[in-house]
Amino acid sequence: MSETHSNHHIFTPPKSFSDQAAIPSMQAYEDLCHQASSDYEGFWANQARRLITWKKPFEQVLDQSNAPFFKWFDDGTLNVSYNCLDRNLERGLGDKTALIFEADGGEVTTITYRELLGKTCQYAHVLKEMGVSKGDRVIIYISMSIDGVACMQACARIGAIHSVVFGGFSAQSLKDRIEDTGAKLVITADHQVRGGKHLPLKSIVDEAIAMGGCENIKHVLVVKRTEEAVNMVSGRDHWLADLAATKPKHIEPEWVNAEHPLFLLYTSGSTGKPKGVQHASGGFLLHAALTTEWTFDLKPNDIFWCTADIGWVTGHTYITYGPLALGATEIVFEGVPTYPDAGRFWQMIEKHKVSIFYTAPTAIRSLIKAAEANEAIHPKQYNLKSLRLLGSVGEPINPAAWEWYCSSPSAWDHS
Repeated sequence: MSETHSNHHIFTPPKSFSDQAAIPSMQAYEDLCHQASSDYEGFWANQARRLITWKKPFEQVLDQSNAPFFKWFDDGTLNVSYNCLDRNLERGLGDKTALIFEADGGEVTTITYRELLGKTCQYAHVLKEMGVSKGDRVIIYISMSIDGVACMQACARIGAIHSVVFGGFSAQSLKDRIEDTGAKLVITADHQVRGGKHLPLKSIVDEAIAMGGCENIKHVLVVKRTEEAVNMVSGRDHWLADLAATKPKHIEPEWVNAEHPLFLLYTSGSTGKPKGVQHASGGFLLHAALTTEWTFDLKPNDIFWCTADIGWVTGHTYITYGPLALGATEIVFEGVPTYPDAGRFWQMIEKHKVSIFYTAPTAIRSLIKAAEANEAIHPKQYNLKSLRLLGSVGEPINPAAWEWYCSSPSAWDHS
């Protein structure tokens, strides 16, 4: 429901929603803000102890001695992969579905927390066998997939620093990031599949390396996505699945300092040379877990779907790390919202009973236009009663798109 104040619409959640929410009211939110501002060290220490399992508990919350280069929880040690995977097995969630992967063509694959841990550990063994160790950088140039998530988790498992490059970037963009990170290994796929088309990834990696400046790259690990042939350079290129198949499904996590880098992620480069941003293990994991819990009001039985790509920070936070740190079940989608038609999102929400949906205003606006042009793919044609929380990310959303997205009873209220 909504009410109008000075030409602004305030959307008030139903009482039944608020009563069950992690932050049930504006007063509760303001109380949290007051706690954080009045004792920020105590506030963040409590959250870090509540949401993260520490190998060595921290004693100093915030080191300001070298401001503005602040350090959080710097004398504590942890492992991000352990917190996303092993800990969920210890909670009895080993057989819970972690990821529901829907391919571009509609094929669905599910993986449990136990299976995802096993795959992650096997990939971590392969990385170590290829000479990757704590502090080394790994470039991941791959499409949306279970393998993409597992490769990121495998890097975290051994203390390597991943830098994921969006699969739509060019060979030059990839080369720039390989060179700037000093990465020693690339993980990619033969192709990515989007909108029914097979788009090359491995050949773009080959082109990037051939440009020069990537001499540190000793190995390229390739995920097999299609049956199309690709060039494999002898001694350098390896099929990841073949190497991983014989590896143990456990590897002891590398316990790292809370300030140890978890990943490097670059700006798009649209305003100049891409700028790399480094995120620390402890602080990022806490942010990812806490915002997933509070912003999205995550519950144990939710089906969470963030439509971002893992090549962006939103995908890092709300696909690879945040939901898994809380033991959630989430959707990983390979395709595009308009294939085979613009009802794809609504069809998937209905099929998988998605309860939390997080997408971008650009997608919403395009789907509004599509629904206006074709009544058959309007969201009111689908059973979307599983939805209980909607999110918007990226650029600001315009009021008309938001009202269509969240408040149309004909769209969301199916009984």
